[in-house]
Amino acid sequence: MIVWLNGTFGAGKTTTAHELLDLLPGSTLYDPELLGSGLRLMLPAKRFEGIDGYQDLPAWRRMVVDTAAALLTEVPGPLVTPMTLLRQEYRDEIFGALAARRIPVRHVLLHAEETILRARIAEREDASGDAEATASTRRRSLEHLGPYADALPWLQGDAHVVDTTRLTPRQTAERVAEAVRTGAGACDIVQTPEPTAETLASGVLLFDDQDRVLLVDPTYKAGWEFPGGIVEPGEAPAHAGVREVAEELGIELPRAPRLLVLDWEAPKPPGFGGLRLLYDGGTLTDDRISKLLLPGAELRGWRFATEAEAETMLPPVRWNRLRWALRARERGCPLHLEAGVPVG
Repeated sequence: MIVWLNGTFGAGKTTTAHELLDLLPGSTLYDPELLGSGLRLMLPAKRFEGIDGYQDLPAWRRMVVDTAAALLTEVPGPLVTPMTLLRQEYRDEIFGALAARRIPVRHVLLHAEETILRARIAEREDASGDAEATASTRRRSLEHLGPYADALPWLQGDAHVVDTTRLTPRQTAERVAEAVRTGAGACDIVQTPEPTAETLASGVLLFDDQDRVLLVDPTYKAGWEFPGGIVEPGEAPAHAGVREVAEELGIELPRAPRLLVLDWEAPKPPGFGGLRLLYDGGTLTDDRISKLLLPGAELRGWRFATEAEAETMLPPVRWNRLRWALRARERGCPLHLEAGVPVG
């Protein structure tokens, strides 16, 4: 298990983590910031141009998961992880990958009001003896207060909140330990095993009366997606699409959907690629839309989007697949793609 202590600078993550080690038997401190420091030493400097920090590196996010899994083969756990994580898509990617490895997460947000955070940042001691470096750290800490405020709505909905305003680090750790014992902050995420070879997946496009396409927001991976999923061994692809729509949204399609696109996705490590099928599930009436259901462990939201809106929501590979699927729907003829490019 991982106890993820989230919060911005000044919330008390590091001091609480050290206190928590005494309260959770077998626990080990796991600091993913060390992975970021290592990547800064190993990667070319130009790789960090145009990004805000190491969290924007896909390699860091994957290493967080791989290193946690490796550590848990050496220590009993839990791993106590004091790490600010403000971007929801990064939370989805990391926590979803941990769930795929059957590693449960207790997500705890250490929170304090901005005035308290500013005071703590100003009072931070200069432990390094480098006044200039300390001043730079304080500036960066203050710069994070805005993004933290922006992220607070989703953080409070996702994590168990501990207000540290009037608590000592020990008292905060005691609150966290009690929360862990009672199961608070548990992230109920569907466990989707990581593929070990090429996969076959079926997605279904559903539309409203304005021809907007239905997109869903998974809890276990970054970015919006189409309803659908991996085709199980021995399962017909069209049936898989119908099954996934029923499981994810509570919608029973009356017939097998029409194929729009077959796309071969090239392997791109660490992904294995495979065949991706998109089907036309037809137009949903207002009554059926009003009855849409969401499994909380798998999807956090849905919305209908125009083609232009979908371009801003979907990762490039999925957007390109949707673009060609919409053209196929207009023409009434399915398209065969290889790596997103029509062939034949």
